Amino acid sequence: MPNSKGYRAGTRHKYRRGFRQHGMPGLSTYLRTFKLGEYVDIIANSAIQKGLPYKVFHGTTGRVWAVTPRAVGVEVLKTVKHRRFRKKLYVRIEHVRKSKCRDEFLKRVRKNQLLVQKAKKEKKKPQVPKRWPKQPREGEFVKFKKEQVKMLRPVKFELDF
Repeated sequence: MPNSKGYRAGTRHKYRRGFRQHGMPGLSTYLRTFKLGEYVDIIANSAIQKGLPYKVFHGTTGRVWAVTPRAVGVEVLKTVKHRRFRKKLYVRIEHVRKSKCRDEFLKRVRKNQLLVQKAKKEKKKPQVPKRWPKQPREGEFVKFKKEQVKMLRPVKFELDF
């Protein structure tokens, strides 16, 4: 068989819909509003062929730079070997969903702002917590009785002929 190089070549599993998720998208897909600068995930919906992004961009996250009646302009980074290029592409809203990549960051910012406000009320220096990598577990002492300790030694190897 020849090596296919079409627009959708090699997307049999990539564009597959989930279990009981087949068919046309629901109405809520079309009622979503997108704002400039918002982060979105490009997830191709294989039920809609119009405005389908190229397979390289499936699963990428980008920022909205333009909003049109049926599509959004998304700026993504495309990795080519060791370089990363900015690409601007228009994608129909059926193939785009709001990203959750900044949710944890925004949640942490709100929490830190509350800590700063609380410290200002108490007239103290704000102690904003830093993010640390997972630290090693703390040491502990193991208590035991002398009778419970058993010495383990290797068994002598003997050849039997």
